[in-house]
Amino acid sequence: MATPSTPQQTLHRQLGLGSAVSLNMLDMVGIGPFVTLPLVVAAMGGPQAFLGWILGAAIALCDGLVWAELGATMPQAGGSYAFLREIYGPERGGRLASFLYVWQLCCSAPLSIASGCIGLAQYAAFLFPRLHAPLAAAGPFAHLQGTQLTAAAACILAIALLYRNVGAVARFAWVLWGAMMLAFGIILFAGFTHFHLALVCTLPAGAFHLNHAFFLSLGAATLLTTYDYWGYYNVCFLGEEIRNPGRNIPRAVLISIAAIAGLYLAMNVSVLGAIPWQQIAAGSTGDNQLAVASFMVQHTIGAVAAHLLALLIVCAAFASVFALLLGFSRVPYVAALDGNFFRVFGRLHPRHGFPHIALLALGGLATVFCFFSLAHVIMALVAIRILLQFVMQQVGVIVLRIRQPERPRPFRIWFYPLPPLLALAGFLFVLIERPKSAVELRYALILAVVGTLVFLLRSRLRREWPFQRTKMSA
Repeated sequence: MATPSTPQQTLHRQLGLGSAVSLNMLDMVGIGPFVTLPLVVAAMGGPQAFLGWILGAAIALCDGLVWAELGATMPQAGGSYAFLREIYGPERGGRLASFLYVWQLCCSAPLSIASGCIGLAQYAAFLFPRLHAPLAAAGPFAHLQGTQLTAAAACILAIALLYRNVGAVARFAWVLWGAMMLAFGIILFAGFTHFHLALVCTLPAGAFHLNHAFFLSLGAATLLTTYDYWGYYNVCFLGEEIRNPGRNIPRAVLISIAAIAGLYLAMNVSVLGAIPWQQIAAGSTGDNQLAVASFMVQHTIGAVAAHLLALLIVCAAFASVFALLLGFSRVPYVAALDGNFFRVFGRLHPRHGFPHIALLALGGLATVFCFFSLAHVIMALVAIRILLQFVMQQVGVIVLRIRQPERPRPFRIWFYPLPPLLALAGFLFVLIERPKSAVELRYALILAVVGTLVFLLRSRLRREWPFQRTKMSA
């Protein structure tokens, strides 16, 4: 197996603060808020849906502080893989924790990428309605729609564009970031120039009755907004490619959370003030359910602007897919070099120096997931990632403080230990306090059990921990 000491195996620090923030913001936005806005309103049953966006932002901030400390302390490629390995012991429990992380990522990362592609296809169908039609009236392709093929094609295009040097990737990311910000600008202009305060203040009866039904609704809504905020940690997966990581990683995480939270809240208020919330909630069903932002713009300032917005949202969704695939492809690469994952993933492209095997594997599986329903993709993604990544990391940052209190930390969590504890409580709330939560929990538990068995079998064959305390070479 190749090692990091060879020249072609070296990652270079090419990305500054601006590029790190832009990649984070692209990862966070994508298609998320444009397709989940009506779903959040429907889950809460009124304009009080803004509570889901606020609670989601609070969870993101608390969790972001954890990522900021760990990313600045351990600025390595692979993000959570490196964190978990170091926290729980690279020769002991950290091997299992980091292996399980990579194991779940090989499922959750393609799910996340596929969710962006599926949403992209839905807005593409606003521009080309025939994409909603089945490909054939009968036969083996009768169940397929043009939107599914569009989603798969977007994933394949992202793979092709990322098959190059990361410096070129960063320059292209700035173009996509501009398209994303223009999309937000059109929505905010359309909403606030046709704003009616009465629409925002028209609440249904019992909107704030703090009963069990209220918290079930809040949990369902916050799960969606939590999914929308995710991505602020993308910079941590590129730790070895960030200049001055002790300063730039925490800044990129926190700046992107603050900027995106402001945009999401402003967009939510502008849309709720432009059209009745009942129409927004009704947009959570039907063939055009995911194109509500374009329908709002069409209702307020016209069809031309609505079609331009749909095109920009397609660009923003593609940008998110682009950033996700870029960041996640570094994780199996690092694990393979560490001897804790399949060694084929440890190869870099001989010319451009990026992990091309990992890129192709994750992108290929994401292309397959593009043929599943968006709702199932999001729910499975959230459950798997919370149980097999975020919970271990929230506990882990506290464990590392206890075990290594004198370790240099360029950034320290504000008001420690409240943020990791609050983030842990928030994630468990959105995971459990919602209708039919047991289904996705089963997915995550099955994945964890199978991954543990694979790890133990592999360790037994290689005579590694826990069957032998001394680490063997790959």
